[in-house]
This record gives sequence, C-alpha cells and structure tokens, in this order.
Amino acid sequence: MLNYVFAFFAGGAITIAITYFETSGFPTISRLAALFPIFTWLSYLFIGKLSGAEAVSRHALFVLFGTIVAWLPYMFMIYFFAPKIGATKSVFLGIIVFIVLALIFIKFYKI
Repeated sequence: MLNYVFAFFAGGAITIAITYFETSGFPTISRLAALFPIFTWLSYLFIGKLSGAEAVSRHALFVLFGTIVAWLPYMFMIYFFAPKIGATKSVFLGIIVFIVLALIFIKFYKI
C-alpha cells in the first residue's frame, strides 16, 4: 500500500512542478518535464517491482500503440482548437476524443 501512496504523491508533485515552471518563466524546464514520460516511468518502476519485467514489456507495447491511436489525436485537438475555442474547451474536447479512441483501442487490442 505504501507504494501506491508514494506513486500518488510523486505524480502530484511532478504535475505541480510542471505547472510552476511554465507559469514562472521557465518554459524549457516545464516543457522538458511535460515531454518526459514521467508517469509511465514511475508506473513501470512499480509494475516491474510488483509484476515483473514481462508485465512492463506488455504494457509498454500497449502504450506505444495506444499513443498513436488516442494520444496523438488528443494533442492535435488541443493544438488545433485552443486558438479557436480556448484552452479549457479544447482540452475538454481533446479528452472526449481521447476517451472514445482509447476505449475503442482497448476493446480491439489483442497483442
């Protein structure tokens, strides 16, 4: 249980750091941190510890394909619509697109 508590606080601290650096005039640090796969990195450390390397490998392949199917369209929606409808609405729209595509992907993912 302690592993889950640590993962929760680590994820929150990283999110706060990314936001802080972006709004404090250090966009390079913020953007590097946002691009760094911090959540998968932390998750894989815990998955590896709890379920082993094979589980990490299977999950990494799933995430790789899922990124193409759901994450890229999500990011494109935000990029394209933020200047037109605002950040909040474009993120919300992107999340809807992400969820729909991710659910479809999960349903048909067989590897």
